[in-house]
Amino acid sequence: MATLNKHTVKDLQAKAAGLVCLPGTPGYDESVALWNGAIHRRPAAVVQCTSAEDVAAVLRYAQEASLEISVRGGGHGFSGSALTDGGITIDLSKLREVSVLPLDKRATVGGGATWAELDAAVQEYGLAVPGGFISHTGIGGLTLGGGLGWLSRKAGLSCDNLLEAQVVTADGRILTASASQNADLFWAIRGGGGNFGVVTSFTFALTAVGPMVDLGMFFVGLEHGADLLRFARDITRDLPDDVGAFVAGLNAPPEDFVPPDVQLQPGYAIVLVGLTDKVDHVALAARAREALPCLFELVTPIPFVALQQMFNASAPWGIQAYEKAVHLDELTDAAIDVITRHVPLKSSSMSFMPVFCLGGAYGRVEEDATAFGGSRSTRFVVNIAAIAPTPELLETDTAWARAFWADLVPHASGIGGYVNFMAEYDDDRVRAAYGAKYDRLAAIKATFDPDNVFHLNANIRPTA
Repeated sequence: MATLNKHTVKDLQAKAAGLVCLPGTPGYDESVALWNGAIHRRPAAVVQCTSAEDVAAVLRYAQEASLEISVRGGGHGFSGSALTDGGITIDLSKLREVSVLPLDKRATVGGGATWAELDAAVQEYGLAVPGGFISHTGIGGLTLGGGLGWLSRKAGLSCDNLLEAQVVTADGRILTASASQNADLFWAIRGGGGNFGVVTSFTFALTAVGPMVDLGMFFVGLEHGADLLRFARDITRDLPDDVGAFVAGLNAPPEDFVPPDVQLQPGYAIVLVGLTDKVDHVALAARAREALPCLFELVTPIPFVALQQMFNASAPWGIQAYEKAVHLDELTDAAIDVITRHVPLKSSSMSFMPVFCLGGAYGRVEEDATAFGGSRSTRFVVNIAAIAPTPELLETDTAWARAFWADLVPHASGIGGYVNFMAEYDDDRVRAAYGAKYDRLAAIKATFDPDNVFHLNANIRPTA
């Protein structure tokens, strides 16, 4: 790979409208700071692009100079693929404007925005886009990989609600991708990750939610984990679409609503959210209360934007992290046995096991409608997240996550169908994630990125 020198840096600075940040110069440390503090990569330069045209200029320059390219949106991924080591990082953080058309229920947002910024803008009109569970996650990475969140049962994935995108391809073209323009590219970017270009703006369909929703959180000790998981399995079979459901193996938060003797105690929680006034949340909470020996509960109205931020404290910026995941068509008793055996074995109080409960609108999308790798028959996505403040503790819980995952795989319907939950991009796992869709994605990749310029991702290799 080529390197930058004082002459080529001046050439880059002349061609880029945005700030070119070099090691030791203003803006560089900010641009290379990632959520996952375990990642340490040093680009030779970071360009804080200010437009799609700026991105195109940097792409052309980097390829002419034979420099590796990475793309940084929100910088929140476990893998750290937002940064290249020694190449050029295209930083989209200056592209974060949000434009809302409330009557049309549409919003357009820059490729460097976070979900917190989009949530704040659209909630002024009681509208939302299905997003993630941590609000400082970037719009781009989450949407391109799929996008699980509180609204998945009501409105599907983030990518299911994408109407249009502006994409800068490897050869510097600025294209519109939609159902009517560059339809193959539009299909591919909805789940195919960052393989096909740099997405500088997203236009989403909006769903009526909020500004207030009804939260119900119920927490039990480790000894009652199997009871809570079986309850989650049963209650989610017939929940209306307007209920968001989430399960976790975690330590109780050190919050005022948690009894002092329970704070930081390991256990399991189920969260049931009534997203509209069509939900009888009182009856829903009663079902949980009657079925579970709860150590504490939190049942309260909550702003939707606060719901989106509820788990932010569990994933602070700069923490060290690793994860693996499996898809389950059913939360069988055998799978529950594996889960309840492994959850107590973690060492870091921050490590946890979020379980995303699907069905509803997510399950009614046709399998081939998008490039998303996960099956629409999946009812539960079990994520095993090692989160730790020190490298030593991360190493210990990375081993825990891998052993947990290996024991759960025999009960799974898929081991890699959601690329956003991959900390390591193994070729076999990426192929397994996309299954029969992989060949179509590889052909589209060959059209828009034949030289695999965009390879720092869950990489789909272009068809020869």
